[in-house]
Amino acid sequence: MEYSFSSGKHELEVAYRKRLTSILKVIRFLLLQGLPFRGHDESSTSSNRGNFLELLKWYSSECPEVAAVVGMNAPGNNQMIALKIQKQLVNACAVETTNAILDDLGDRWFTLLLDEARDCSVKEQMAVVIRYVNKYGEVIERFMAVVHVTTTTAACLKEAIDSLFAKYGLSVARLRGQGYDGASNMSGEFNGLKSLIMKENPYALYVHCFAHQLQLVVVVVAQANQYVCDFMWIVGSIVNTSASSCKRADKLRQLEHDRKVKLLERGEISSGRGLNQETSLARHGDTRWGSHHSTLCRIEQMWPSVIEVIDIILQEMDSRFSETTTDLLINISCLDPRNSFSRFDAQKLVRLAHFYEDDFSWNERMLVEQELETYIDDVRSDERFEGISDLGALAKKMIETMKNRVFPLVYRMIELALLLPVATATVERVFSAMNIVKTDLRNRIGDEWMNDSLVVYIKKDVFNTVDNELILQRFQNMESRRMQLSRIR
Repeated sequence: MEYSFSSGKHELEVAYRKRLTSILKVIRFLLLQGLPFRGHDESSTSSNRGNFLELLKWYSSECPEVAAVVGMNAPGNNQMIALKIQKQLVNACAVETTNAILDDLGDRWFTLLLDEARDCSVKEQMAVVIRYVNKYGEVIERFMAVVHVTTTTAACLKEAIDSLFAKYGLSVARLRGQGYDGASNMSGEFNGLKSLIMKENPYALYVHCFAHQLQLVVVVVAQANQYVCDFMWIVGSIVNTSASSCKRADKLRQLEHDRKVKLLERGEISSGRGLNQETSLARHGDTRWGSHHSTLCRIEQMWPSVIEVIDIILQEMDSRFSETTTDLLINISCLDPRNSFSRFDAQKLVRLAHFYEDDFSWNERMLVEQELETYIDDVRSDERFEGISDLGALAKKMIETMKNRVFPLVYRMIELALLLPVATATVERVFSAMNIVKTDLRNRIGDEWMNDSLVVYIKKDVFNTVDNELILQRFQNMESRRMQLSRIR
């Protein structure tokens, strides 16, 4: 297809839009799959020019309309396949995905979830997730960004958070919770990130990740008994011995396979998904979830008294929760809808309102007890609230039945309770995704490129709702282009 002045401005623009749209579709596919774009050799004589060029080539071969505007049929100075163009389109995808999240958040309160990990190029990366309750009463946790931090001091992390908040138009004043894994630079009582944020906003209450706390408690309980210590030492020795030699690992695997076959033949065990299947051995760690839990459950039978175990667990749990956090959690538990709201206690819930004085005016704190009494009589007599088993379901049911408007103060309490994070699993999953996007073979990927790729890859459900036109218009406005792209009305 030859381009000339006689082709007309409209025809050129139509071809340009088709070309950009086709390239964007290819980029969408690669981003959603977490695949690399570039190839080792992208020259025209290469047998494999990389995922982006090869997929675009395949797409044009299957679709004549695409073939007419890309490759050899595109102007030599406007093929739109340069690495810079790819990065700009990816950035436009990430920005519009983030904007969709921010639009959903609106001016609501939110909670901050953070964690740090090193990537494969030995860079310290901080993953940032926000938690909020949307207009339907649903608890939403959204990945916002991964930020490279030069040091992991609380001051450096706080500076990175301030910069990120400024970029996205978020305010520390809207924070109503913080959730970290308990590292001293995060949760330190005096100089930790938690404390630095609470100096600006005392209502950004911190909750230590429950999963990590439980794991650390189990570790302490396990170490308190010699039987458990000996067992863990034996397991560790088996792992070290088998993992250091392929032959030993194969021998151990074969012995276990033969034993399981005999048991299956005798009908002593059953097979199926998750039943008596091969698994890998891993070294236990103090903060690796579940590494001690199953062991403790079995070794517990060796202990002279189960009461001893329970006492140690209770002592450890008490020592890991501050008095403020304990009181807060006790008060929140009174909102529990299970067993016809059996834990309801109006006096404790009134105290809950005093935890958030900025969110309940003096008059509202005076009226909240009366509203609570009316609320509990109403929901206990409403069959639509029967069988609700958790606070999240209660919030959604309040929205569905419009009782959030009838009991606005109670719903505000429910919303604040839901904002408190109980685990940092969402942040942990960010690092799992990071290991897919940034591998040993892609260890030179830049921080911005990785972040943009992760935003789209992790938030596929949001990205899939973003219209191509929004992305194209953002891309077009990034800089002056050879071709103009008029808006579709």
